[in-house]
Amino acid sequence: MHNSFFADSLDQATVRSRILGLEQGFVGFYSIGLYPASLAYNSAMHGGGDRLLLAPRPGRSLFGAFSSSDLSGMDPAHMATMERMSRHKRDGCLQEYTLRDLIELCDLVVLTANSNHMEQDLLEACELRQDLNREQVVLACLAGSFSHDPLRNESYVLCERQPNLGFFSGFHRHGALRDPVDSFTANFCHPNAITALLGARLLDQLSPNIQVSPGVHNVEAQYIKSAKNISSIFAGFGYDYHAENTGILPTLLTLLLDQCLDQASSVSMRRKDRQRLYGRQPFPLTELGYGVQRIEATLSRGGDMEKVRDHTFTQLTAIVADVRGSMMLPVCGRPTRNFQAGQILAEGMRRLGRCPHDVDDFEQWCEQAGVKKGGLEGLKALRYWPQILTNYNIQAHDASMVNLLYMAIFGKSNTKAVAFKVMTESRQLSNYCQESVRPSHSRRYSEALQNLDRPEALKLLANAVIADNARQAVPDDSNQDDAGSNKDSPAYLRVMNMIENVW
Repeated sequence: MHNSFFADSLDQATVRSRILGLEQGFVGFYSIGLYPASLAYNSAMHGGGDRLLLAPRPGRSLFGAFSSSDLSGMDPAHMATMERMSRHKRDGCLQEYTLRDLIELCDLVVLTANSNHMEQDLLEACELRQDLNREQVVLACLAGSFSHDPLRNESYVLCERQPNLGFFSGFHRHGALRDPVDSFTANFCHPNAITALLGARLLDQLSPNIQVSPGVHNVEAQYIKSAKNISSIFAGFGYDYHAENTGILPTLLTLLLDQCLDQASSVSMRRKDRQRLYGRQPFPLTELGYGVQRIEATLSRGGDMEKVRDHTFTQLTAIVADVRGSMMLPVCGRPTRNFQAGQILAEGMRRLGRCPHDVDDFEQWCEQAGVKKGGLEGLKALRYWPQILTNYNIQAHDASMVNLLYMAIFGKSNTKAVAFKVMTESRQLSNYCQESVRPSHSRRYSEALQNLDRPEALKLLANAVIADNARQAVPDDSNQDDAGSNKDSPAYLRVMNMIENVW
């Protein structure tokens, strides 16, 4: 998919004219849910409404995502400005903008629907660009879940399938965006540095309280957005259930953050355009605000150093802040919806003494607490978690926290019972946090110490003392099944073995 502000022109005057034109360019939001509506309200509040056009999805209301209490606290003047941002006169009558209108009038169109509609919206937008001869309109999305192909039964990051699609993301709380003194940071990511730079400038002009920076890591940003939405559920659970055992929270939150970034760094290595991303840019990435050009991690495998992770994207401050902020309980106001879902999970497990029977049971808990399941992008992403692990070859020790949450909601009844014990007992959870981040082969020695009455465990430790080649002396999976079924093993070890046997 071609997705650039510029045609393939080498004429200096034409390019200059286009750059100057973008200084007066328009941004369009299509499909107005809670997040884009809150951004638009912030823009209206701070005088950026003349640069932003809104097109609600057909059959949806411009303010339909807001609750009655939210609407009662909003300024009628700003709401009127939003109404003007969404309507235009045609044949003497006021009409709401459509996606076609946005393609015709804007230079950057952000498709703001969730993953349920995203790919169909993108297909329609591309067809409209071609029909209207508006190929220099840049398209972007902000979907915070994984995409799913029902025919192939595969899940993936949309920006990997469409690497030239822009991605807009930043940490936000919807109430904060309606606060006249609050502000937040965001990134506009596109694999071409110039497109990222100009797109970020267009978005940055919407409000002085929304600071948008450019980046080239759209695949990584979208992956992090989806993974952190899941992790936010666990963070909300931890804050609520372990409120009186606050020593576990720093460890839990650190792991949730680190594992999001480690997973994304592994996904980054799979980019087909990775070399072009760094080697064929019009200027160095340091000109976009990156501290260094590239950050790679290597691992010794068979005596050779192999590149296994690309952490360059972690220099995008707003992306990392998005993950951190989504896992924090705010001093005032409400946390994100996924965080609230985690709090609801904690309350339900405390009250009922069990994990949810299934995802429908959990969604019912959320609905009863006033959190609509349609807004829970983290839970939607969690449905596809096993396919994401397989598709991107993400190791269990890089995803252990989300794996545990998945088992608590989607696992079998016997697995749920063990997951419940680990998640609700502070000592079990802290042990799980410590042990689950190790590669499975390195945990054999810890398990052996727990089972010195078993000859094979004592033999393993004895071989480790005698020789440095203990890893070759006993196969990695020699005791895995026994450990998983041994009821005398600690719960955190049992659930780890259950997870590893599934994935």
